[in-house]
Amino acid sequence: MAAEAARATGAEVDVYDRMGSVGRKFLVAGKGGLNLTHSDPFERFASRYRGRADEIRAWLREFDADALRAWARGLGVDTFVGTSGRVFPLDLKAAPLLRGWVRRLRASDVRFHVGHDWIGWDEHGALRFASGDGERKVKADAVVLACGGGSWPVLGSDGRWVAPLAARGVAIAPLQPSNCGFDVAWSAHFAGRHAGEPVKPVVLECHDADGTAHRRQGEFVVGAHGIEGSLVYAYSGILRDAIAARGSATIRLDLVPGRDVERLARELARPRGRRSFGEHLRRAAGIDSVKAGLLYEVLGKDGLADAGKVAATLKALPLKLLRARPIDEAISSAGGVRFDALDAHLMLRDLPGVFCAGEMIDWEAPTGGYLLTACFASGRIAGAAAAGWHARAAGATVPA
Repeated sequence: MAAEAARATGAEVDVYDRMGSVGRKFLVAGKGGLNLTHSDPFERFASRYRGRADEIRAWLREFDADALRAWARGLGVDTFVGTSGRVFPLDLKAAPLLRGWVRRLRASDVRFHVGHDWIGWDEHGALRFASGDGERKVKADAVVLACGGGSWPVLGSDGRWVAPLAARGVAIAPLQPSNCGFDVAWSAHFAGRHAGEPVKPVVLECHDADGTAHRRQGEFVVGAHGIEGSLVYAYSGILRDAIAARGSATIRLDLVPGRDVERLARELARPRGRRSFGEHLRRAAGIDSVKAGLLYEVLGKDGLADAGKVAATLKALPLKLLRARPIDEAISSAGGVRFDALDAHLMLRDLPGVFCAGEMIDWEAPTGGYLLTACFASGRIAGAAAAGWHARAAGATVPA
């Protein structure tokens, strides 16, 4: 997007990509159906960026979800709004969109150089690239860095850009996992029996730093080491920050949403005869095997004898989260170049002519199209600004 915006000004543009082809992470994002953006109203959309809502709102005013859908339509890709409000291409695929986009960029004379791994600058300010033919140095009039965050290193975004920027004095917040799972101290029996099983429907409740409660219904998946999945990802930033502040975070799970705790207690208190306790739970409360396992993890065998306690736990089962899963397992990352290191046009204040875009900047968002939309918007701003900055400095349109 930065290349497209810069080329639209008449600037000459070269794109250097570490991988063997461009858009690898974009393709992976569309593997299960490309969630391009979301149909939220503008202000609700902007609110998804938590503590960076004000900064991202400014980006979205330049290029919002509607603009992104119109842009895709210009590439021959129509979109639709799913039942969740998420926006997808009609065929759900990323590849046709990416192919059409790259084809259009090539036709506009944007030059692509794949297999080029940026490793910093030399003493004369030239960009250094490691390539299959050895090191290559490139002197550019303006530069847009869009190196990704720290997740999915196999696709190129491994955070190695932190070192050369930090060496130049750029303020960088530590990269952290976002949209990630969390470790739980499961018993060996529970992990061995239930790893890979979904827990649904369930309501997850957690609290942010100021004590505000957040509740949402959905589903998550039990992993060998903890929990993951869409419901957990929705609150991963809050949970990660709580663990950093307090050493752990406790969530509460309503395993029987829509059921009244008093009635649930009465149903559970009825004689179960010769039925097993698991079968009794299934008939009285609709509890399946994995939910029964969670109950046992918290109450133990002795705690299952008290129907009132069982009912109360089913409605608010506490689960202690110990740590976030490693960043290379996360869908995305938080941290990166701090906003106060950038001007309003995403140029580094201490490195005139160098701009940043995308996930390498210090912001995060939940899944649902918000990540991609903000990346697109920031790329558009940085690309246009990079071309404009040098054109003004040189008094004419010049290569970028």
